Amino acid sequence: MIVTERLILSPTSVTDFDDCHAARTDPEVMHFIGGPATSEDTWIKLLRNIGHWSAFGHGLFTVREKHGGRFVGDVGLATFHRDLGEDFDPYPEAAWVLARSAHGKGYATEAVQAAHDWYFARREPGRTVCIIAPENQPSVRVAERLGYRAFGDATYKGKTVTKFERLA
Repeated sequence: MIVTERLILSPTSVTDFDDCHAARTDPEVMHFIGGPATSEDTWIKLLRNIGHWSAFGHGLFTVREKHGGRFVGDVGLATFHRDLGEDFDPYPEAAWVLARSAHGKGYATEAVQAAHDWYFARREPGRTVCIIAPENQPSVRVAERLGYRAFGDATYKGKTVTKFERLA
């Protein structure tokens, strides 16, 4: 568990399903990442996130507000094997998806930075990557605040994405 000034990050659990599904069915939240999810899609992603912890000792955290416990979203570093090339796939990938109620509060930057700090406290510093739809300017700004820089484009699930890297 990680505690920041405003947030609590904990490894994903099956008890997070309802909150995750509520966020993943919100068209605004999912606009740039595939559109609203079905219950099955949410379940599969939830199990993938839980499995990361078993397989790798790290993964996505469920993020909640420190005061009140309201669901904020999922953030962390994972190994997704997206087939985006040798300049991307071998590296830990940062990811963040925040509920609409958490947008515009700086929670993404706070949570993702905390996840990076936690991750690299347990490993040698190194390169991390992420992908973002180029038109998703709020996420691009989060990535840039965290020190990520664009290094190319790719096609992922039929859409153009920008590949970003952060050198630690």
